Amino acid sequence: MADPIQKAPENVSGRYYVDLTCIDCDLCRETAPAHFVRNNDDGHTFVVKQPKSPDEEAACHLAMLECPVEAIGDDG
Repeated sequence: MADPIQKAPENVSGRYYVDLTCIDCDLCRETAPAHFVRNNDDGHTFVVKQPKSPDEEAACHLAMLECPVEAIGDDG
C-alpha cells in the first residue's frame, strides 16, 4: 500500500499520488498517460494531473490496482 508520508514531491495535490517506492515500471504511464509522468532525473513516476471525468477516474484507479509494488495511493 502506498505511503502518504513518502509521496513523491512532484505529485499535484489531490486524490491520487505516487510514493517513492515506485520502481519505474511504466505500467501506470501506459494505463493513464495523461495523469502519470516520469521524473527522468530520479527514475520514478508522479501524478501530473488528477482525474476529472469518470473515464479518467477509471484509468487512474486501474493504474493503481495494476501497480506491482502498490506505489500509487488514493486519498479519496
